[in-house]
Amino acid sequence: RLTGQHQEINNLMQRKNAVEEENACLKNEFSTLNQKFKDKSQEVKDTEECAQKKEEQNRLVIKNLEEENKGLSTCCADLLSDLEKLRKQEAQWKMEKSGSDAIIKNLKTDLAETREQIKELSRICDNLSSQVAVKQEELFQKDCDVIQTK
Repeated sequence: RLTGQHQEINNLMQRKNAVEEENACLKNEFSTLNQKFKDKSQEVKDTEECAQKKEEQNRLVIKNLEEENKGLSTCCADLLSDLEKLRKQEAQWKMEKSGSDAIIKNLKTDLAETREQIKELSRICDNLSSQVAVKQEELFQKDCDVIQTK
């Protein structure tokens, strides 16, 4: 019986040693897994912080772009308004130019007619001057005749 108990104690000791060995392996594995978990947790935390920073940067970029867009929209509206004013002004100037062109055309026509009248009057004047010269010559001749007659 002693040998049987001895054998049983031996078996129990071997089992105890095996369990302790397995327990040490499991503790080691647990420690390794725990460290991996801590590392992954830190990695997740770092990734989340990075994502939050990126998100905040993106929000700032979006806000700045929205403000810039608002400014550009205002500028665009002002430019469109200026363009509309310039188009109206252009239409008005075209009408005025059209009126001025008509006046200029009429003035050119009047000028051509006036030049013709001046030429005609100049011919008449030359003709009358010739007639006056002839009449003066005749008058002079008659004065001479009157003087001789006296």
